[in-house]
Amino acid sequence: MASAPALEHHVSLRPYNTFGLDVKARLFVRFSSPDELRALLALPEVQQAEKLVLGGGSNLLFTQDFDGVVLKNEIRGLEILSQDEDTALVRAGAGESWHGLVQYALDQELSGIENLSLIPGTVGAAPLQNIGAYGAELKDTFEQLEALEVSTGQLRTFSREECGFGYRESVFKGPLKNQYIVTSVMLRLHRRARPNVSYGAIQTTLEDLGIGGEPTPRDVSEAVMHIRRSKLPDPAQIGNAGSFFKNPEVSQQKYDELKARYPDLPGYPVPGGVKVPAAWLIEQCGWKGQRRGAHGVHDRQALVLVNHGGAQGADIRDLAQEIIASVREKFGIELHPEVNIF
Repeated sequence: MASAPALEHHVSLRPYNTFGLDVKARLFVRFSSPDELRALLALPEVQQAEKLVLGGGSNLLFTQDFDGVVLKNEIRGLEILSQDEDTALVRAGAGESWHGLVQYALDQELSGIENLSLIPGTVGAAPLQNIGAYGAELKDTFEQLEALEVSTGQLRTFSREECGFGYRESVFKGPLKNQYIVTSVMLRLHRRARPNVSYGAIQTTLEDLGIGGEPTPRDVSEAVMHIRRSKLPDPAQIGNAGSFFKNPEVSQQKYDELKARYPDLPGYPVPGGVKVPAAWLIEQCGWKGQRRGAHGVHDRQALVLVNHGGAQGADIRDLAQEIIASVREKFGIELHPEVNIF
């Protein structure tokens, strides 16, 4: 059995969260294999502490120091396990960057995840909230994952059905929260290009980029990256965690009532109702571009809360709560954070 990596004490998490918040972890440790993780979880000081598994830190808001152990997942590895005429089964270590996996797939001339280009974070975090963007979701190509059970150290395989994927949801955010740590993810990708250009902005962006005819998966990736860079701030330039809120879903009746009052209200049919863009709701409440000292709402994308430098996580949390309250009051719709708040 591998020996446990050394625990570090009182480590600043500023480099490890994209909001750039300067909070400290009481204990901090990196692991690069399931065996190292198993050894760590056997340590009494780790067993007794609250645990936070950290990947890219792109979906976190720290409102205070973390009085537990931060486990930094650095399990690497990208490989094609098997392939046939139509598909290839690709395995990625949970500590790999998600965008790195997208680039690897494109280099191998595989398609299926190019619409998810430039999503920050690690591969291991992707299934926890079934990441999605521009007409695609992780579950579209997901085959299975391996995860280590915290209480026993046993590795278990989860199929797509067992993951219970929903809109930015999985069983790991619900019934199995904090019980498993993802170690690897397997995706079934296409060897024959199947570009998904159903999302309107992709088609117009391809045209703007001068790409006509049949776009390749790499073309779609380029279009998606172009869209994301034009709308979302780079965390290296200004602290943020991307989309702070989920897009809410309402009943058809509720949507029709709101549409009568607000004719410009966008909506997208989903099973059981209509999905409404949270950014539109927030913008209608006047929040876009608002700044409160060191924190505020991004001036180009109302879904994004930002740290201009030196903000406290609690200030950003309080701003989020104000936004939620104003949307509730104006539209009768409840927004929910996509970001995990600690």
